[in-house]
Amino acid sequence: MTDACIRAVVESIHSSPTQAVLYLSGGASLALGLLMSVPGASNTVLEAVVPYSRMSMIQLLTKIPAKYCSQQTADEMALLAYNRALKLSSPGSPVLGVGFTGSLATTRPKQGDHRFHLSTRTSDRHWASTVTLSKKVSSYFLLKAIANACKVSSTFDSELTESDVVADECERFFDEDKELEQLINGQICFKVYPFSSDKSNGDRKIILPGSFNPLHDGHLKLLEAATSICGDGYPCFELSAINADKPPLSIPQIKERVMQFEKIGKTVIISNQPYFYKKAELFPGSAFVIGADTAVRLINPKYYDGSYDRMIETLSGCKRTGCTFIVAGRKVDGTFKVLEDFDVPEVLKDMFVPIPAERFRMDISSTEIRRSCGL
Repeated sequence: MTDACIRAVVESIHSSPTQAVLYLSGGASLALGLLMSVPGASNTVLEAVVPYSRMSMIQLLTKIPAKYCSQQTADEMALLAYNRALKLSSPGSPVLGVGFTGSLATTRPKQGDHRFHLSTRTSDRHWASTVTLSKKVSSYFLLKAIANACKVSSTFDSELTESDVVADECERFFDEDKELEQLINGQICFKVYPFSSDKSNGDRKIILPGSFNPLHDGHLKLLEAATSICGDGYPCFELSAINADKPPLSIPQIKERVMQFEKIGKTVIISNQPYFYKKAELFPGSAFVIGADTAVRLINPKYYDGSYDRMIETLSGCKRTGCTFIVAGRKVDGTFKVLEDFDVPEVLKDMFVPIPAERFRMDISSTEIRRSCGL
């Protein structure tokens, strides 16, 4: 295998829009070196972690695996990497999670075959392979798998010989319904519908959460006003499939609401977290667009089991992720209120940014629209 062939494949990977997180244990470090040595690596590699010790692997998986070197462990690593990539990726970019675990060369006496287990996960595909080796070719095999997941050509030979045995290989594809089912069940943390053709002005997301039942002009104008205040950022809507007080949305309900955004070309994210402290973990560094009615609940100890300290602790955790709240005026108990009408704790004040009433005021809600339509 020539260096020119390898470089060409890596350049193709970096030219693709796919962004990846890699979790590699027990080998294949050469593949990471190859990816990082070719210009453009920052386009592809969001994060690479090598959980080499047993304790490191336990912390990554948050459990003791039945076997450290197994296909199940590689699959779990790939799914974790995929969810991590969702959180770190540029808005709308396709993402890839890679899991690799191997039992290869060691300074200790080797028990059993040299083998590795490899797993890749994208939004609509899971691919897994177990290879038993007579020589160290794991890095080239991993590089080829990444190229395939990025949907780019990988014409080089991975140097597997007849004595190298691919013991097991499987591939599964996921349609939209299956992805949404995985989201509701908590296997994946969110799904992006990148309907917007707008170019991202940075990695920061400007997110308007809601139920959007239905989506209306007030939502659109509110996000537009918030975006003008934030400056750089990628405006999008966020719908949680999980409700704190109601049953989860069904897959047909989610798809029906998503269609509203497709019709107008606006990006929407479907998540499974109804709480803001969890949203902050999903979307670190984001600006959340909320109404004054939501803001007053966020700073009310009543919603933290009556504990002021717990409220401060929870919102300080959101603050540490780099998240802020962009607050629009809204009717609260029948009276129009703005952020300045509330006593925000001093330690949290820089988290809350007001939208002046002259920039946005629209006394309309989805509830009122449904009521007027007799729904």
